[in-house]
Amino acid sequence: MTELQPKKLKEEAEWWEAFPAPKSKAKEITGEELMRMFDDMDLKPEPREFLLVDVRRTDWEGGTIKTSLNLPAQSFFQTRKTLLDLCDRANIKQVIFYCGASNGRGPRCANWMQDYIMDITKFGRRTALKVFVLKGGIKGWVRDFEGSMMEGFVEEYWEQFK
Repeated sequence: MTELQPKKLKEEAEWWEAFPAPKSKAKEITGEELMRMFDDMDLKPEPREFLLVDVRRTDWEGGTIKTSLNLPAQSFFQTRKTLLDLCDRANIKQVIFYCGASNGRGPRCANWMQDYIMDITKFGRRTALKVFVLKGGIKGWVRDFEGSMMEGFVEEYWEQFK
């Protein structure tokens, strides 16, 4: 006699499948470009004009790039309007998304944000906000800058990625 196993009725869906697929493709910014923005921030008396958004959730370990806001990708789609409103009120001109390597969550959230901006402009809303993805994500940042400009940097954590 064979033992019957319950049949899986439906494969478990990925978290992003609950939301529309992004239509846009946000531009990339390199770690070197971002580091120059940090340098400029120290030299200019004006308030910072960029916002970093770290979309990691369960892998938010080893530190984050200074000044980053943590908005996990899994709940980001519903916060696009709020993020845009806050950026506009704070005169933020660039929002830069990243995740571990900026191959999945970071670009997906950046593209959703770009889609939202394009959608609202059809109804007359204007914004100066530009959307970017940090090329290489935080792993690329740590590889290139070895923990520079990071909060909560844990060197031992990053050893596994060398």
